[in-house]
Amino acid sequence: MTYHVAIDGKSYRVELKRGEPGYACRVDGREVELESVSAEREVLWLLLGGCSYEVRREAQTDGAMHLVVRGRRYAAEVRDPRAFRERRAAAEAGAGPMRLVSPMPGKVVRLLKAEGAPVEAGEGVLVVEAMKMQNEIRSPRKGVVRKILVAAGTAVNAGEALAEVE
Repeated sequence: MTYHVAIDGKSYRVELKRGEPGYACRVDGREVELESVSAEREVLWLLLGGCSYEVRREAQTDGAMHLVVRGRRYAAEVRDPRAFRERRAAAEAGAGPMRLVSPMPGKVVRLLKAEGAPVEAGEGVLVVEAMKMQNEIRSPRKGVVRKILVAAGTAVNAGEALAEVE
């Protein structure tokens, strides 16, 4: 699972995979030794590089989130590229090209649109197969397919750019 995390305005790409024990973790492509224990609701204990940290989550009424680590408070935002609400909000925000990304690792099995083809919001652009399930990757808005960044048969990772719609 890949997440985009912002801590005090600085962005990180965090990849988590279930491992033994706990999770295998990569931050911006760098391997990080990590073990975690959920102590209570909104509290997580992390063993990171041999040091122990209590991480307390504070959700604000305006939807913002803060993490408190060793008495220091950090503004935090976690985005899951697979989340529909984020894709819809991003599609509605501003002009310019928008990248369609793979929601999971898999293989591109079919291209439904060619470069330069017009596309409606919600219309399929390509199909990614994962675990024998085919997932249609749809355009988040009306526009034109500017670039197809993959070919049929290409293996892709979660969060990888597949096409651009403008």
